[in-house]
Amino acid sequence: MPSLPQEGVIQGPTPLDLNTELPYQSTMKRKVRKKKKKGTITANVAGTKFEIVRLVIDEMGFMKTPDEDETSNLIWCDSAVQQEKISELQNYQRINHFPGMGEICRKDFLARNMTKMIKSRPLDYTFVPRTWIFPAEYTQFQNYVKELKKKRKQKTFIVKPANGAMGHGISLIRNGDKLPSQDHLIVQEYIEKPFLMEGYKFDLRIYILVTSCDPLKIFLYHDGLVRMGTEKYIPPNESNLTQLYMHLTNYSVNKHNERFERDETENKGSKRSIKWFTEFLQANQHDVAKFWSDISELVVKTLIVAEPHVLHAYRMCRPGQPPGSESVCFEVLGFDILLDRKLKPWLLEINRAPSFGTDQKIDYDVKRGVLLNALKLLNIRTSDKRRNLAKQKAEAQRRLYGQNSIKRLLPGSSDWEQQRHQLERRKEELKERLAQVRKQISREEHENRHMGNYRRIYPPEDKALLEKYENLLAVAFQTFLSGRAASFQRELNNPLKRMKEEDILDLLEQCEIDDEKLMGKTTKARGPKVQLCKKT
Repeated sequence: MPSLPQEGVIQGPTPLDLNTELPYQSTMKRKVRKKKKKGTITANVAGTKFEIVRLVIDEMGFMKTPDEDETSNLIWCDSAVQQEKISELQNYQRINHFPGMGEICRKDFLARNMTKMIKSRPLDYTFVPRTWIFPAEYTQFQNYVKELKKKRKQKTFIVKPANGAMGHGISLIRNGDKLPSQDHLIVQEYIEKPFLMEGYKFDLRIYILVTSCDPLKIFLYHDGLVRMGTEKYIPPNESNLTQLYMHLTNYSVNKHNERFERDETENKGSKRSIKWFTEFLQANQHDVAKFWSDISELVVKTLIVAEPHVLHAYRMCRPGQPPGSESVCFEVLGFDILLDRKLKPWLLEINRAPSFGTDQKIDYDVKRGVLLNALKLLNIRTSDKRRNLAKQKAEAQRRLYGQNSIKRLLPGSSDWEQQRHQLERRKEELKERLAQVRKQISREEHENRHMGNYRRIYPPEDKALLEKYENLLAVAFQTFLSGRAASFQRELNNPLKRMKEEDILDLLEQCEIDDEKLMGKTTKARGPKVQLCKKT
């Protein structure tokens, strides 16, 4: 998978040394310094340059390990990691990136995958500006421009490098004929009527936490950043196309303008909080509930596009892991969203390495909450490592002594023996799935108690909305699986994955009855078995 660029460290007017303590950080350090105890959760943060990550690790009480230590409970890296590294992780470890997430985090990959979904479900994917990938779609773009000319219409297009970041190389054009045909570019229709605040264009940085791809779990952080342009907005015309401080909302671009306003409060300056913005919407009689609902739907539908790619890549990295096992990967994503004048959200791009620079207090407050709440949700425990090592030891002993729970059949076995063998295999499969379901229930109970400012947006509680999303997931998998191995398709469509605890217990009970019949015993009224009893 191609390496992905990351967003730069946010800096103030003068370069910020990572060892320099800001006033609001030094107090934090004094509070969280404490004597480390045996059995403390360990964290390897050698892969990050952001001081806020280290501060939050301290606040959680985790112990930072030496750079070369690869056995830590938590591994944090700013940029995407190689799939080999994910393959080598033990089940008790957590790393902050999923394999395959580049399918929506690179601009060209996002455009390609969105185009496929738009063809299948055009009414559900209306939040992406019309996009062309150069050079492959150069001819289609030129044909579109010709059609506009015939209708005497003119549109503005925003041109971006296919794998660019931080606003580098972005330009606006109105004459599509001038674009080079062989350059690797993303060309999108420019949204000319954005929602303005105090006359300025702005975008939203929304933080999303994905804790699992099997099953898919998505949480939205109910705060973020409002990033404003630094020149009053005027719709694009031939004379202002080069005024990027007006048309682009990237912080990395606008921080260089002398009009960029730094402020220590969340309601002033060129960078504000989404918490303040929702209060602003409410004060101006806008529907805040619909605003968050629209944002949530955009995020879930986008991650549905990524899910087949991420799940496949994760399974390739972690072969043999049963569905529903604890995920060794999680990811904090930065969604960049633009609102048009009707408050409809439009997806601009997704960052898998969002900047955690904190040169302003608003950055510190928002990003600390994003990280702290995410680590609490993950529920990393000191017992995870002990249990994992004990399980490995037990499995090694079983392999050594041949003490498998299901004995192999010898050639020429009778029908009776084969039927019993099939029943035993079925019971083992059901028991394994039952244990996984109960673990998932336990995880969900923990999440409900420790979400903080996050909210679960997938799976949603609304059954009608869940059914809608599951239909979209089916379309996404159908598109992804086209031409792939039938065995992989069967695994993804395994009906056991959708069963609840009660369904599995009923099937186990039926297996016991069938087993007794095979043994020639009379079926008796059965009391509840301890190992199979339903939870109260």
